[in-house]
Amino acid sequence: MNSLIKKIHQAHQECSDCPSPQVIQQFFEELLGLLFPEYTVQKLKEEQEISQKLAALEERLAKILERNTHLHGQDGKQLAHQFFIQLERVYDWIHQDVDAMFSGDPAAKSRTEILRSYPGFFAIAAYRIAHELHVLGIKLIPRMITEIAHSRTGIDIHPGAKIGQHFCIDHGTGVVIGETTVIGNRVKIYQGVTLGALSVDKADADSKRHPTIEDDVVIYAGATILGGKTVIGKGSTIGGNVWLTKSVAAGSKVYYQAQMHHADSEVTDLYIFKNDENETL
Repeated sequence: MNSLIKKIHQAHQECSDCPSPQVIQQFFEELLGLLFPEYTVQKLKEEQEISQKLAALEERLAKILERNTHLHGQDGKQLAHQFFIQLERVYDWIHQDVDAMFSGDPAAKSRTEILRSYPGFFAIAAYRIAHELHVLGIKLIPRMITEIAHSRTGIDIHPGAKIGQHFCIDHGTGVVIGETTVIGNRVKIYQGVTLGALSVDKADADSKRHPTIEDDVVIYAGATILGGKTVIGKGSTIGGNVWLTKSVAAGSKVYYQAQMHHADSEVTDLYIFKNDENETL
């Protein structure tokens, strides 16, 4: 028992400066509630109230960062200020994502419905906020924020991924977007999509391990796209359950089709590649 006590004591000392998940979750949820009143019970009627709330949240983030300098090695107060300077751009981009979800889902009856009930909105908003902290060189905290969304929605977006404007995740459960993924503008993906790595070797940690998805691509449910050299060309459509580890040209249509051999009832997988002229490649 004494040995266990010593081990637990050492763990508590080593983690004494780490921000607790509860502190980070409270900061994130209050920020989200300020940006989107659909996520709060307190509606702010005066601009002065909003200004005061923003200042209070900036001060809270500064204190978190000042207590955890090992996570960034910079001036915590200045970092917090830089984050809140960028917050308007983050806010505008999230609204563009909401527009993409509204225009891309015929079942959506209003933007309020998306804000209040769509897991894709919550996961993307968490990613946008976390990514901005990640860009500032802050470790751990961005990952904690995206894990809040992951646990609530089943959508796992690494804060290091680079995602363009007008991004839409429809349904979303089981979506995985890896750390070095690059996604262009006006991309739409469905549930169960994985944008992952071919290698999980630690030696490759600093290399580009995840695919690049160019502008105006649609990726349907269950598709898996792997590899840092894999590029999905602009305007392509990737069908459901497709498994890709190589690049496809702009305007491609890639879909899965099971092929039955009647003589022996054998089923084989067949992938069809077509270009903009609908010619099989």
